Amino acid sequence: MKVERLIPILNVSDIVESFAWFKKLGWKKGWDWGEPPTFGGVCNGECEIFLCQDGQGSRGGPMPRHVGDDDTGGVWMSWFLSSPAEVDATHKLALEQGITVTWPPTDEPWGVRECHLRHPDGHTFRVGAGIEG
Repeated sequence: MKVERLIPILNVSDIVESFAWFKKLGWKKGWDWGEPPTFGGVCNGECEIFLCQDGQGSRGGPMPRHVGDDDTGGVWMSWFLSSPAEVDATHKLALEQGITVTWPPTDEPWGVRECHLRHPDGHTFRVGAGIEG
């Protein structure tokens, strides 16, 4: 078997609000289905995430109790950017857009600078880039 493409699906409570949330971070609505829409996709370059309103997976629960708590109940996903500076710029953009940041940009011992962003439905995005050197 050779997988040609991998597209995660997120369960969201409001697909229109989710399209808007991703747009704040530079993603674009690729398509939607239904009237009103209940399924669709967001795109960023060659990357795509499907969004399903009230289906196909679970959503997260309460906010983490403390920094570093990863028991959110939602999906965790890693987004890799081109440089640590891009991680910092994404963190700044997230703060400017009112997006919840659960972990500030940090140089991790495994050689990645990353921050964590939280979607309103409890999904966590680890935004990172390799640290050179």
